[in-house]
Amino acid sequence: MRFFKRTLLVVLPVILSVSCKKYLDVTPDNVATLNSSFANANETQAYLFGCYSNMQGLADVRRNAGFTSSGEVIFPIDLLDKNTLGGAGGDNGFNVMRGLQNSPNPILNFWDGYNMGLNLWQSIRMCNTFLDNVDQPLDLPQFQRNRWVAEAKFLKAYYHYWLIRMYGPIPLSDVALPVNTPTEEARLKQQSVDSCFGYVVSLLDQAIPDLPDVIQNAGAEAGRITSVIAKAVKAEVLATQASPLFNGNPDYAAIKGKEGQSLFPVAYDASKWQRAATACKEAIDAAVATGAAIYQFRASGGIVHMSDSTKQLVTLQGAVTDPWNTEQVWTLNPQFGWQYMASPRVTADAASNGFAVYSNFSVPMAQSELFYTQNGVPINEDRTWDYANRYKTQAGDDAHKYYIRKGYVTARGNFYREARYYADVAFDGSLWFGSANTDDNNANYVNAVNGFAAYTPTRYNVTGYWPKKLVPWQTAFGQTTVQTNYSWPFMRLPALWLLYAECLNEVSGPGTEVYSYIDKVRERAGLPGVVQAWSNFSRNPGKYGSKEGLRAIIHQERRIELAFEGQAGWDLRRWKELQAVLNGPFQGWNAKQRTVQGFYQLTNVYQPVFGLRDYLFPIQDYDMLTNPNLVQTPYW
Repeated sequence: MRFFKRTLLVVLPVILSVSCKKYLDVTPDNVATLNSSFANANETQAYLFGCYSNMQGLADVRRNAGFTSSGEVIFPIDLLDKNTLGGAGGDNGFNVMRGLQNSPNPILNFWDGYNMGLNLWQSIRMCNTFLDNVDQPLDLPQFQRNRWVAEAKFLKAYYHYWLIRMYGPIPLSDVALPVNTPTEEARLKQQSVDSCFGYVVSLLDQAIPDLPDVIQNAGAEAGRITSVIAKAVKAEVLATQASPLFNGNPDYAAIKGKEGQSLFPVAYDASKWQRAATACKEAIDAAVATGAAIYQFRASGGIVHMSDSTKQLVTLQGAVTDPWNTEQVWTLNPQFGWQYMASPRVTADAASNGFAVYSNFSVPMAQSELFYTQNGVPINEDRTWDYANRYKTQAGDDAHKYYIRKGYVTARGNFYREARYYADVAFDGSLWFGSANTDDNNANYVNAVNGFAAYTPTRYNVTGYWPKKLVPWQTAFGQTTVQTNYSWPFMRLPALWLLYAECLNEVSGPGTEVYSYIDKVRERAGLPGVVQAWSNFSRNPGKYGSKEGLRAIIHQERRIELAFEGQAGWDLRRWKELQAVLNGPFQGWNAKQRTVQGFYQLTNVYQPVFGLRDYLFPIQDYDMLTNPNLVQTPYW
């Protein structure tokens, strides 16, 4: 991270001088500093690292609609202490699901940089300024210049892509406008969605040849962009363009620009999936060629007893929480800062310090039920699983002794589930390996009814389920917290495998290659392959044999494998499925009750509000006034 710290020291005056400016302000205050910013190679590199700044900011899940408005995690709305999540406004992203989005002052405003958003137009302008001036330093070797240009083009492409996902058609800011640009010329118009995607892909294609395949000096350059990252992003960009939200979406067919041109494609184009599939395979091959591989658990000292079952769980967690491992295709430098939100209190020491564990990240019942049974099929499809009685209770038994406290009464729905459920989700009665106790024969456990994890009015979990996946087993909260930090994984190899499977299915339907890439993910989770699982255990045994059935399987597999990683919200949007996911109330157990009978009452937490217009984000009304060439986001 050293190079980002240098960025703050060198570029901060530039950033501060423009931080209050609006989108595409053509009279920046930092003109006089440009010559010094590119006076030599060191200063030029510092400016490049300034271009990276908002990219690193995207590691904060509070800013990521893929995390906060996915329905995977909700935040209590009745807390006495409203500033628990990083101060006032820290929970803004979750409020999108409450119907509080608006155009006068949008939540997650990445157009202007307000309400937990970042000003990405400012970042794009910095990239353009860098590209305009990178030829100035005489002491910069050409090979280094080529790499830096490629990095700036990647960053510019990704910032545009983030804006496209949020707003649909956007202006394309390809150059830094001169200070004397006439006002009308500075008021850029939105381009069609396909033109926007094409521009992003073009920038990525320009960048890829001059980016290194791997980072050789991780101590000094970890977090910088590689050609593998760029290829993986290209695959995701093309898959997003091919997806129903942007590919012939009838809801947007009538949306026109100021000059009467269509801003969204009117007709569905199946060839877009083929382009995405090709890009996915290129990204996978490039990743594997540079050493990408499924994560393997690395045992550390001090473990008293770890069964094979527990080892599997910490391996599944470690794919996310063991930083810079071989599975992480793209990792951002900043560390995940909200472990205390994702963890229950499992020890007296943690409970005795009111500020050690807040537990506010709450997993809704529907998300917990998304995970498969131990047979690898959905709980409502498994003909051997007691779906009808899943809300009744029973005591933990020997068969589940490494997952559920033996003798502890918990919901029946917690039994006979797949390993990813026990690795990713904590619940009342679940074991919590770690937190200073590494003996899984006598592990800590969650007591949400009347123990350490029980309800308190200011810091509590509103559903009775926690996103355990986000907390490394080595972290121990208490009077003296020992926290194992990890950098945020932005893309993992299994995400590419499943994206490729999705694209192949959309191109030509079910087939051996599609199944093989899904099964790569399932194998690590200890599950049978798709064909075997559905044939032997599902009430719909032929589901995998149709394009529509396999599509549903792939979508659920992605939501399970990538749960709580900031991806589901974007996937559900591009699939046009988020409205259905947020259709019913968020539910959980009655967390305020302190008896088993009282706690295990299914309770409505709140009803989310998410309509057709919420698939894209509104442009702030102020921007619509200052740039009359803009068209407001559909239905806003």
